[in-house]
Amino acid sequence: MSLNFNEIDLILEELDLSNSFIQEIVQPSFDSLALYTYKPGIPKTVYISLASASCRICEVRRKITKNEKPLRFNELLRSKLKGARIVSCKQIYSERIIEIKTIKEGPIFVMPAAQEKFAKKKTNKDETSEPTTEELTLYIRLWSNAGNIFLCDNNNIILDSFYRRPKKNELTGNKFNIPLEPNKTQTKEFPIRDFKEIEEKYAQEHPDFPKLTFNQKVDIYYSETSTQASLALLLEQAEKWYLTHKNKQQAALERLEEKRNTFKNAIQWKHQGDLILANAYKIDGKSDYLECDDWDETNPTIQKKISIKIDPKKNAHENASIFYETYKKQTNGLENLEHDIELAKKELNNLEKKYNSLISEKNPVKLEQLIRKTQKPKQQEKSLRPGLTYEINGWTIFVGRDANENDELLRHHVKGFDTWFHTRDYPGGYVFIKNRPGKTIPLEIMLYAGNLAVYYSKARKNGSADLYYTQTKHLRRAKNSPKGLVLPTNEKNLFIKIDEQKLRKLEEYFIS
Repeated sequence: MSLNFNEIDLILEELDLSNSFIQEIVQPSFDSLALYTYKPGIPKTVYISLASASCRICEVRRKITKNEKPLRFNELLRSKLKGARIVSCKQIYSERIIEIKTIKEGPIFVMPAAQEKFAKKKTNKDETSEPTTEELTLYIRLWSNAGNIFLCDNNNIILDSFYRRPKKNELTGNKFNIPLEPNKTQTKEFPIRDFKEIEEKYAQEHPDFPKLTFNQKVDIYYSETSTQASLALLLEQAEKWYLTHKNKQQAALERLEEKRNTFKNAIQWKHQGDLILANAYKIDGKSDYLECDDWDETNPTIQKKISIKIDPKKNAHENASIFYETYKKQTNGLENLEHDIELAKKELNNLEKKYNSLISEKNPVKLEQLIRKTQKPKQQEKSLRPGLTYEINGWTIFVGRDANENDELLRHHVKGFDTWFHTRDYPGGYVFIKNRPGKTIPLEIMLYAGNLAVYYSKARKNGSADLYYTQTKHLRRAKNSPKGLVLPTNEKNLFIKIDEQKLRKLEEYFIS
C-alpha cells in the first residue's frame, strides 16, 4: 500500500526541506532515488520509491547503495540540481504529487582577453558580471503503478523524466500538467496510519531512545515489507537465469558426450580403409559401393558381407586415405573432446557456485546489481586491452590477433624491456611477455608464448614454425609500412612445434 495524501503531508512537514541544499543525488535502483540534503546543522537523506504498491517518500538514516554504472536520470539531476537550494517543498492539493522548487546560482565567468582572440568574438563583460541563476522544479508523482519523477523548467516543460512514457506524453519537451484546483469528488477518507506494532517493538528494543518520527516508522515499515517482496522477485529472476544457463550448458555437455561416443568407434574407419585396400580389384569405377567380405578381428574365421560407400572416380588408395584421415581426426579429436567435456563440467560447477552466491545475498539492492552483472552480454564487457591476456606463475602474456590489435598493443600496452615473439616468414599475431625487473623469462613461459605465436599465425596448419624474438625496444616501424608492421633487430631464433597440451593448459591461465 502506497502513502496516502495525508501521510505525505505529515512526512513533508517533518522533513521541512525549505532552504535546504541538495548535496548529492543517488539512484540505487531502477525504481528509487535518494536526495542528500543539508540545512545548517541538519543533514537529511530523502528516499523516494516508485515501486508498485509501495510508492513513498521519507527520511532514511542509512547510507544508500550507489548503482555500479551511471544511470541516465540520476546523471541529469546531478548536473542540474547538485548544489541547488530548495525554495519550497509541498504536496499539490491532495493529488500525491510533490512539488520541489529549486534555484541554483551559476558561476561567474569572464573570458580572459587572450582567449577572446582565439574565440573570435568579444565577450560582453556586462553580461558576465553577475552570476546566472537556474530555477527548476522537481515533480514527484507517488501513484501506484503510475509513479514517476519529472524535472521541469520554470514553464513546466519536461527536461527529462525518471520513466519515459511516450503513450502518456511523459517525454522531454512536453508540458507537465498539474491540477489547478483540489479534487472535489474525493469521498473516501484516508487516515494516517499509526504503525503501533513498529512503535511498540522499537520501544522495547530501545527504551532509552526518543520516540520514532512518522518518517522513521514509514521507513521501517516499508523496508521490511518491500525488502521481502523485492527479494522474492529478484530470487525468481536469479532462478530463471540459473535454469536458462544450466539447460544450455547441460545440452552442450550432452552433445560433446554424444560426439565422444561416436569418436570411440573411430577404429571402424581404419578397418573399412583396410577392407578397401584388400578388395581394390573389385572397384570398377562405376559403382558407389564396394561389396566385400568383412572379417571379425577377434575371430578371423567369422565373415559377413558388407557394403562400403566409396567414390567411383577415385582408386582404392585414394578412397582408403579418406577413411584413414577420418580415423586420424577422430582419434586426435577424442583427446580434445575429453578436455572440452572436462571444461564443460567445470563451467556447470562454476554456474552452481554463482547461483548459490546469488541466493545467499539478503540485500535486494546488491542482489539486483549482481543479477545485472550476470545478464550483461560478453560483447558489452569492456576489455582492459585489445587481444588476449594470460597470467602464468606471475608472468603476463599479451596476444594480438590481427594488425589492429598488434598496433594497439605496441603503442599503448608494452614497454621497451618486454619481449616480442613473431613467426618467421609467416604473417600472424604479436605475442609479448611483460618484463619483470631482475627476472629471466623461464623456458616454460617462452614455450607458452611461442605456441601462441604459431597458433595465431598462418603457420598453424603446418603445426610448427621458426620464431624470432627480441625486446620491444629493438623494434622499429618501416616507413610507409602497413599498420602494425615492424622490423626487428638483435633478434634470436626459436623453433616451436605446436603442443596441444600446452594450448589446452593456457585456458586455465586466461584472463581476458
